[in-house]
Amino acid sequence: MGATGRESDVTGLRVLAVDDEQPALEDLAYLLRADPRIGEVATARDGASALKVLDRAMADGRPVEAVFLDIRMRGLDGVVLGRLLTQFARPPRVVFVTAYEEHAVDAFELKAEDYLLKPVRPERLAEAIRRVCAAVPGGVPGAAADADPGPAGPDAETIPVELAGVTRFVLSSDVRFVEAQGDYARLHTATGSHLVRIPLAALEDRWAGAGFVRVHRSHLVALKHIDELHIDSGRCTVRIGDTEIPVSRRHTRELRDLLVRRARKGRAE
Repeated sequence: MGATGRESDVTGLRVLAVDDEQPALEDLAYLLRADPRIGEVATARDGASALKVLDRAMADGRPVEAVFLDIRMRGLDGVVLGRLLTQFARPPRVVFVTAYEEHAVDAFELKAEDYLLKPVRPERLAEAIRRVCAAVPGGVPGAAADADPGPAGPDAETIPVELAGVTRFVLSSDVRFVEAQGDYARLHTATGSHLVRIPLAALEDRWAGAGFVRVHRSHLVALKHIDELHIDSGRCTVRIGDTEIPVSRRHTRELRDLLVRRARKGRAE
């Protein structure tokens, strides 16, 4: 699979590191090879070379499972290459690695597994690898047993948020409810809230299969985080933690039926 730091029979995650700056590429490849969950590391200096490595790996029957991708590169930049990768029959997971924070929204729209800022810290890279391992269908053969995918599961999505000038990521599985604020949405978790430049309707469409349901024109809630449902004189609300959220009349019956089915399913299991 191109330039690797392991023997071809070693199991683990097969990855490609792409950066047009040789020192940065060497540093990233070194950190990747040091992780026991990584089986093979290929490298490329530009987008065109990356596509050749990916095609060759596919032809050899050992497709690349994740691409750690710089964004600002000469020629084919990382965002364009990331969009091309989504068109693959078996698209590899993408982790953006960049010195620039302003591309976090592009990473979100491309459903990247993570977004690392340079210089890459080993602990953040380890978290990105954990997310990739959790997302790869069927798991990663030979990955270390302590590489626990955590409670997020493979369907959790990472959302870039700005906090005190620093881009951080929130897992969708940690979001309890979402509140519309104009063209923005505020994500509420157990530890705080984050304003993101994403309309509530867009999150409703993307997270419908992850247990989120619209209960009001301004609220989207995670069913698993609902603690109580109250109906009093025709007025319906749900309680999530210490927060009471209104439920519109047109959503009341649907929400009640969803909660009943969820409870029955839980008892059956």
